[in-house]
Amino acid sequence: MASNLSTRAVRSACIASRAATRPIATLGHRRTFASGPESSTGEAAPPRWSYTPPRTKAPFSLRMHSKRPDFHVNADPAVLDQFYTRMLGNEGEKMLSEETKWLAVTHKSFDQGRRGFNDRLAFLGKRIVQLQASLALVQNPATATSPMEKDEHGRVPFAHPALDGLKNLSSSTKSFLTDRAKLAELAQKYDMQKVLRWSPRKPDNLHASGLELVLAHTMYAVVGAVSLEKGGHIANKVAQERILEPLGIKTVS
Repeated sequence: MASNLSTRAVRSACIASRAATRPIATLGHRRTFASGPESSTGEAAPPRWSYTPPRTKAPFSLRMHSKRPDFHVNADPAVLDQFYTRMLGNEGEKMLSEETKWLAVTHKSFDQGRRGFNDRLAFLGKRIVQLQASLALVQNPATATSPMEKDEHGRVPFAHPALDGLKNLSSSTKSFLTDRAKLAELAQKYDMQKVLRWSPRKPDNLHASGLELVLAHTMYAVVGAVSLEKGGHIANKVAQERILEPLGIKTVS
């Protein structure tokens, strides 16, 4: 019994010594983000946003005999930079990396999602905008208009200036102020439709294809992209200054 224990101890010591001398790079696999694969010659491939990966292309057309006209989308980085300058302010085109700038304006309908799309960025950005809208409503009690009902037993509820804004905080009020149509209208003021990458169901009728929804979705995605690369503090400022204040929601820094 003792000999078996000693044999196991020796084996464990040998395994530990081998692991200690092994290079760190071989002990684990590190995932890295790459905008595109390298070619067989070692040269960098074109950026990920600019082409469809060959392995994802279908061997046949998914819309056989389709009479739907092609819908042109922007492929000029200079036009995209101009949009980010309009929306994010001076030098806004430098706030995000090249790959993220394209990803934020790419809807899942574009190229059937094979170049990546902005759903997860929009999910994050919507949470940020909704939170900032809630904080703005709570901190602005002047907008509360509902009168206080008189208690039949003569009881007086606790009152404090910090609680006055709670009357504004309702799902209906917040939804009205950040309505999809209002967000889409603001996006059009930033000329987002010029850089939006999507594939409308009816290219000759963008409104019926859901343009409002896609524009609002992309507005949230831009905020999510800023949060991803610049942090929550900068994303909060973008939500306040570039979305909520233009919509008429007064924010308090």
